[in-house]
Amino acid sequence: MAVRHKLIERPRDEVWAVLADSARYGDWVVGTDRSWAQQGQWPEEGASLGYTVRLCGRTLSGHTHVRRCEPPAILELEVDSGPLGTARIALDLREWGGDTLVLLDEHPLRGPAGLLHNPLADALGQLRNRLMLSRLAKTVAAASPREEGAD
Repeated sequence: MAVRHKLIERPRDEVWAVLADSARYGDWVVGTDRSWAQQGQWPEEGASLGYTVRLCGRTLSGHTHVRRCEPPAILELEVDSGPLGTARIALDLREWGGDTLVLLDEHPLRGPAGLLHNPLADALGQLRNRLMLSRLAKTVAAASPREEGAD
């Protein structure tokens, strides 16, 4: 199980705005080459988007489904990576002063990824999620730059 956290120096509504924009999914989700809306209104419960990943010269497709959405605090996704199986990604956004503490919990659900889950997979998941939270912070900062002289 890969659980990470990051303090993003922006208000929770600004972080949520990035998560709620399906066009920005590839900006913060590590490995995603591009994404597009498939069903429903992202990120409402039941909505989904498609995505592609480039890996070792191949392009793979997958789908992400919203399983739980409580704006602007909770977003739980089920990522279907086809032959690799599915994973749960849960994001919990907590107000922390004027900033946002983001808790990210990811773990395999079904398929080979779940069967092959081991300490090495956890270590790789930790690295991936650290990068994903860093990319989320950079995407939020680029979407809502602070004024000069602001804290």
